[in-house]
Amino acid sequence: MNTISSERNFTRRTILKGLASAGICAATPVRLLCQTGDTATVDWTSSLLGFLRSCARPDGGYAWPDQPDSHLTTTFAAIGCHVLLNRELPNKNVLAEFVLENHPAKWSRPESPLHIFEWQQIQALRWLGADVASFAASVKRRQTPQIYPAAYERSQKPILQMEVTAFTCRELLGLPLDDLSPEFIAYLDTRRRDNGSFNNAPASAGGDGHVTNTWWAVQALRALGRGQEKAMPTVAWVCACQLPSGGFTYQPKPNMGSVDDVSYTWAAVRLLSHFNAAPSNRAGCIAYLHSLRNDDSGFADRPGWLSNPVASYYALDALQALEALDEPPKRPAARPRMHTVAPLPRDMKVFTIQIEAPGQGSPVEAVELARALRINLWGAKNSKPGWIARAQAIADARKIPVKFFTANEEYGTWVTVPGLGTYSHTSDVIAPAEGHIGPSLAEAGPVSWEEFRQRRMVPLERAGGCLIWQFGENEELVRLYLDDSIERGGYAAISTFHFGNPDFTISQPFLHRYRGQIPFVALQDAHSSESWWWGDMLEGFRTLFLGTVPTWAEWQRALKNDWVMAARRDAVNEFQLHLHGGAPGVAKFVLAHETEWRWWDNPAIARSLVSIVAVRSEDEFEQGRPQKGVALRVRCQWENTKQGLPKTPRTELVSLAVDGQRLTPKLVQRKASKGAVWSDVYHLAELPELRAGRHTVEAKVRELKTRQESTHTSVI
Repeated sequence: MNTISSERNFTRRTILKGLASAGICAATPVRLLCQTGDTATVDWTSSLLGFLRSCARPDGGYAWPDQPDSHLTTTFAAIGCHVLLNRELPNKNVLAEFVLENHPAKWSRPESPLHIFEWQQIQALRWLGADVASFAASVKRRQTPQIYPAAYERSQKPILQMEVTAFTCRELLGLPLDDLSPEFIAYLDTRRRDNGSFNNAPASAGGDGHVTNTWWAVQALRALGRGQEKAMPTVAWVCACQLPSGGFTYQPKPNMGSVDDVSYTWAAVRLLSHFNAAPSNRAGCIAYLHSLRNDDSGFADRPGWLSNPVASYYALDALQALEALDEPPKRPAARPRMHTVAPLPRDMKVFTIQIEAPGQGSPVEAVELARALRINLWGAKNSKPGWIARAQAIADARKIPVKFFTANEEYGTWVTVPGLGTYSHTSDVIAPAEGHIGPSLAEAGPVSWEEFRQRRMVPLERAGGCLIWQFGENEELVRLYLDDSIERGGYAAISTFHFGNPDFTISQPFLHRYRGQIPFVALQDAHSSESWWWGDMLEGFRTLFLGTVPTWAEWQRALKNDWVMAARRDAVNEFQLHLHGGAPGVAKFVLAHETEWRWWDNPAIARSLVSIVAVRSEDEFEQGRPQKGVALRVRCQWENTKQGLPKTPRTELVSLAVDGQRLTPKLVQRKASKGAVWSDVYHLAELPELRAGRHTVEAKVRELKTRQESTHTSVI
């Protein structure tokens, strides 16, 4: 992208005029900085802008500090920081183009429309002085609340943060609100508690409010001209959220995830400012916000965490609301230590673990795929009794160094958090195969978080297992789970790359805040009945970990020390290597040892063009079992669908022979129930009279793209 020269400097009058024309002066007040000539103020703001410059990328936007590609949310935050500091935005036209063209849905399909991104686009473009008229039609179409997918929230309650943007986007665009249905107004009103707070679920469902949901909802009320309703109880409720640290948590005396946080503090002080009030401990709140500033001059979400543009924006906007933005941040007397990490031992190697890889179908093919793709630990998803033991026995007999373990997604598990809803996708468990992990809660009905901890986590941890966080679009809810896990144990890793989503951190960017606190992993989440038809996913992304040997104990040590990285390079991300996570030094080590795990352009790590399996009548997990003797089953390599089905052939079988004698196998094609044409495709040659002893099988295949032929040999 070509660089375009910056437009003239913003002035205070220009900004305020632009904001006033959209009716949002109360939403985004701007304070002129450095007007006192305070050198300290100039220095800290300049160094903060330097941190933001380090997050600028050639694609025209701003990224999370460890990522090569920009994101709308971080770009929005970086623009907001410049506006709050009244500093010139470089390359405004380029920034506007990036904001306009890079809604996260372009790269990572959400399960429902995540309208907060549309709000970020409009607000960022308004800050840049760009045209936002193109958003009017889509905003006008939102006249009633959406219904959230029942597969994720049991009662289909939509996410409040997303819904209120129907009000705030209209406000930003200067559109009337009289086209909103009475149902939408009722939706907003029913979410308010008697104490003035709001939350995701209706007040009638119980549960207290949430401070960020309250701030979003009050902004919607302001757009309706009702912004001062329940002022006194709301102020009292917000003030009760302040902790002794000076920061705020999300509700008074919560029973889970009771931590201070920059976004909770931001929402709290913006609410208080809206009602012309201030925190009970204003000085402590300012000191808390100052404590979030790191040596790189950026701000963190919590003291001692890593800096990022979003936390920096929240901190600046909160300081502005406290009328303290022109005060140089002061170092606290005792700064919290960064998340400590153990130094990397010298004898480390890079190993591969696949979490929730296929646990059904052919154990032989799973073992051979593990060998070909150098998968050291294979997490078998929802396998039938005996499958893991059979796969491990085959691997041991063939001296293939892969260890199979349990990696289940416990469908039907529902956890209720009062005020936020009842959500699925809470129970993805991994554990050693020999461990007794206890029963899932799939048939238990909705359980509370504490019940889930006691009934699911306790037996799982006793068996040496842990939880992986998979998915959730409700930021307020997900953060409670993860924050509580940091405090008390729970989710040991966060999923990023996924079979149905290029990267969960694109559609749920708030997950980035946990970098350095909870390891990031890739999640296969296999939906295939055969490992062979899951080959594209197994080849395309994986989780890497550092250890001395590829054992479960070393994997657990890697999780504890964050010696873990998620890696992806496939058609989904245009064959560009993307990495997530890792403690300091891990990424450098992983890249320096790329030959140990690189699966592209590397003959040492590449899956075969064909699978040859000798199937016997007793092989219960294999397709094509004969009544007696042996059957040779040959599967050619195909492009696979996202659901692990054969889509388009890449190779074709030319000939098949045993001990030099040519065979005439039959083609078996099984119809798919939906989507793809076939659920399984293979060639089968039955050999009921094959004599005992050693036999050599030769399969000649042709690559359809190049027309090259190759012969593959197997001994049975």
